[in-house]
Amino acid sequence: MPAAPTPTPAPTAPAADRPVGVVDVGGSHVTAALAVGTGPFRLQDRRTSALDPAAPREELLDALAAAAAPLAASSWTVALPGPFDYARGRGDFADVAKFASLAGVDLRAALAGRLGVAGAEVRFVNDAVAYGLGEWSDRGAPAGRFVCLTLGTGVGSAWLADGEPVEDGPDVPPHGWAHLLTVDGGPLEDTVSTRALVAAHRRRTGVSTDVRGIAEAVRAGDADARATWDPTFHALGRAVGPSLQRFGTTRLVVGGAIARSFDLLEGPLAAGIADRGAGVPPLSAATLQEDAPLVGAAVWRARQDG
Repeated sequence: MPAAPTPTPAPTAPAADRPVGVVDVGGSHVTAALAVGTGPFRLQDRRTSALDPAAPREELLDALAAAAAPLAASSWTVALPGPFDYARGRGDFADVAKFASLAGVDLRAALAGRLGVAGAEVRFVNDAVAYGLGEWSDRGAPAGRFVCLTLGTGVGSAWLADGEPVEDGPDVPPHGWAHLLTVDGGPLEDTVSTRALVAAHRRRTGVSTDVRGIAEAVRAGDADARATWDPTFHALGRAVGPSLQRFGTTRLVVGGAIARSFDLLEGPLAAGIADRGAGVPPLSAATLQEDAPLVGAAVWRARQDG
């Protein structure tokens, strides 16, 4: 009887064709997807699950892995906020009101175990840097000095020189973090953030509303809303203008939840930059929005793997 033929192994997909797992960790949710391609990356099987940043350690770790666990990927890149040691995969989360139970935890090992991959296949990138890389990639990865600001609960930033994050040196804020800048004698986020904008509007009007409500009032011609809105983003321009000029910025993109009202903030932001004697670079709104950090995580991983 002839020997049974030896099964032909299934062809292994080239590395460029294998999906890369990407995760974006927010303050109240975590989103995971598979990034496919070599750039521009396409997202598949996007999943989101709820996240309680004040949860106990094991519950929080399970929640961080929940969206990613059903997806088939052999490597994962996680975009998350600091303070975090992205190389070691540990954070102290000092002076932030979230993720306290993860202080000192080896997040790489914890997630690798839950996702069934080797520890070396879980890597971390700052969420604002990932956002910026996603927007940079979506514009065809242009050469030059590309800056992305994300406006929401705070002010995030990415400073990219030909697509490489710049996180130190005299041309950028410390660590490349715009939230460390000051304006009018105080921390930038005391003036430019969701909480600061809502509080300023409430002090002026006695009305409690959210950022969307303030923006709608500005569009409706409400003078008090305008008198709250414009100074906020003028202050942002005054704060970042000198750094934009030193960096030689060739494109400024604004994303995040507040940037959904980019048409209202573009004018005062540009005026604030100009008022600090800086040239105003071309300004535009983010195009990928919530997908930006997922795409950017894939871009960052591809560049790391070279």
